Amino acid sequence: MKEESSCVIKFENVTKYYTLYHNFVGIKNFLFNLPSVIKNLKRQKFCALKNVSFEIYRKQTVGIIGKNGAGKSTILGLIAKVLKPSLGKVYVEGKVVGLLELEAGFHPDLTGYENIILNGILLGLTKSEILSKIDEIIEFSGLDGFIFQPLRTYSSGMLARLGFSVSVHIPADILLIDEVLAVGDLDFQKKCYKKIEEIKNKDKTIIFVSHDMDAITKICDRVILVKEGEIIKDGNPYEVVEYYTETS
Repeated sequence: MKEESSCVIKFENVTKYYTLYHNFVGIKNFLFNLPSVIKNLKRQKFCALKNVSFEIYRKQTVGIIGKNGAGKSTILGLIAKVLKPSLGKVYVEGKVVGLLELEAGFHPDLTGYENIILNGILLGLTKSEILSKIDEIIEFSGLDGFIFQPLRTYSSGMLARLGFSVSVHIPADILLIDEVLAVGDLDFQKKCYKKIEEIKNKDKTIIFVSHDMDAITKICDRVILVKEGEIIKDGNPYEVVEYYTETS
């Protein structure tokens, strides 16, 4: 039984809506039917999460799986505090570093080197702190020959290398990873998995979203299955993954 004090992420009856916007057929129709237009707008919402509750504890590596549109990335966005719940409460304790999108925090006209500094500052480090880690980040990324080239010349795989390399070298209590490992080549993926194991051994919490079930069972000690905004199953990785593959 986990101690309550070790809980670092808690969702309490969380619902998240996204408003769906549509083009109006003419300004005249909009003005003369304003009450009904407003009423329809209020109805036109997509429910990404429906009354979701769970707790995640310190030192856990939790996989979140499900089909596209199930609500996985919305959960990560709420943990990272880039989204707010429509209903319910989200509690997060500790510093969160998230690798949610390949180009997040990067500028295409800056070099890889300059983007490491920019990204590190955006993630909460001072310039001197990120410079003290920059050689280690570049070495891990394997982008030595391209590090002084503008980011717009990078492939998606190179962006993944750079983004992951920065994220895993930033001190954090909770690391969020959203599918990015699938973009890198095999050698880099192996290096990433080894780095994740190192982070796990430092008693950090990792939330890992992926469609790669082999990676999920290899890395995670708990898996949450999400379907149409609801938690369907939560528990042992092999059991949850087996249920998912058999019912998909």
